[in-house]
Amino acid sequence: MTATTGTVPVRPFSWRFTTPLYLASVLNPVNSSLIATALVPIAHGIGVSIGQTAALVTALYLASAVAQPTAGKAGEVFGPRRVLIVGIVAVAVGGLVGGVAPNLLTLLLSRVLIGLGTSCAYPTAMLLIRQRAREAGMAQPPGGVLGGLQITGVATASLGLPLGGLLVGGFGWRAVFLVNIPVALIALVAALAWVEADGPPAKRGLREVASRLDVAGIVGFAAAMLALLVFLFELPTVHWSILALSIVLWLADIGWELRAASPFLDVRLLAARPALTNTYVLFGLVMLCQYVVLYGVTQWIEAVRGYNASESGLLLLPMTLVSGIAIALISRRNMVRGPVIAAAVTALAGSAGVLLLNSGAWIGLVAILTFLFGASTGLAVAGYQTALYTHAPPEQLGTASGLLRTFGYVGSIASSAITGMVFHHQVSDDGIHLIGWIMIGVSLGLTLLTLADRTLRTRPGTQSR
Repeated sequence: MTATTGTVPVRPFSWRFTTPLYLASVLNPVNSSLIATALVPIAHGIGVSIGQTAALVTALYLASAVAQPTAGKAGEVFGPRRVLIVGIVAVAVGGLVGGVAPNLLTLLLSRVLIGLGTSCAYPTAMLLIRQRAREAGMAQPPGGVLGGLQITGVATASLGLPLGGLLVGGFGWRAVFLVNIPVALIALVAALAWVEADGPPAKRGLREVASRLDVAGIVGFAAAMLALLVFLFELPTVHWSILALSIVLWLADIGWELRAASPFLDVRLLAARPALTNTYVLFGLVMLCQYVVLYGVTQWIEAVRGYNASESGLLLLPMTLVSGIAIALISRRNMVRGPVIAAAVTALAGSAGVLLLNSGAWIGLVAILTFLFGASTGLAVAGYQTALYTHAPPEQLGTASGLLRTFGYVGSIASSAITGMVFHHQVSDDGIHLIGWIMIGVSLGLTLLTLADRTLRTRPGTQSR
């Protein structure tokens, strides 16, 4: 049992404290890819086209992109443990709804609930970790704690592919929904038992709560983000009216936030702290590269090389393993500049390697490329989370952490748009080579922006103003 001094444990970041945070955080990335192997069986099971089931992927991304910073803001106002528990319960309910769903509409509701619930984990975990570090008199939590959170929160995304294949093959497509129930229940019990309760909620009127949450700002952000994401998802068909609507909504939301007493999206903060803004943009570009590999290369493996979903998922396992190892090694040192430069250069090398893929290439080349992108993702994730913790104001860490994930989702959705445009008519060697050139352009831009970013020289533990 962990000894305590007053209310602060001698080992403030013991496994009891971190276990529920890690368990809850793993649900979002795994669910994002878990559904991929179940789309065809779902279409057959409920009698809809395969194209219609793609909305199940979209639903979770849209819900998560909006809910991540919203959950962080709610955690700042109501207490992170309360929001975490509500999120875990929503995941269990979403899993149950999906497990018994009779039609596509009910499955969409399930995916939205799962997206909203799983989005509560990462921003509230960051708040709880900072709170525990402050109580223990630490300027910054141990790097291994933040690294573990990123391993469970990002590096596990590719695990959903082989896991989904095993679940669908062994128990049918409903298993990819029902599996959330036992995991959520374990996380709920652990959170109730081992995460210290929030203080008594402050007595606030409805108007004050709405002001503190900045409900109008959240609604404006959600509307603008949804319009942008719908535009990206509809590519290669270009709907200029949707893009124009998104721009108008963004401008209106920014205008509101500049006047809000407690802004949800603190525009002045982002302008005053370029280090934080750069962290978001560069992280989004890294996630774009990762998910292009996750989606584009997977489609090529299955369509051109003839591997099934489970086999292609296994070929991507090096990405998960290597990114986890890289995060574990780098996060302990709280480094930023070196890892993110290495991440950009490694992504550039991996992107060039995609040009070597063709129908006659050695299949082991795929494993080598996923190894490179796994290393790139791990190095970047560890570096950018340290940068976020360093540059975000303590009182806004929940919202700031959620925004980091939102930029990651924008990158992943952009990657889906890229693969959708390139493989619109046929998955081919020429298509994967075009994707390789696009990735070279993105990773070259990432490398140049990273080298030019002076804020990355800021030492961890100092605030950039």
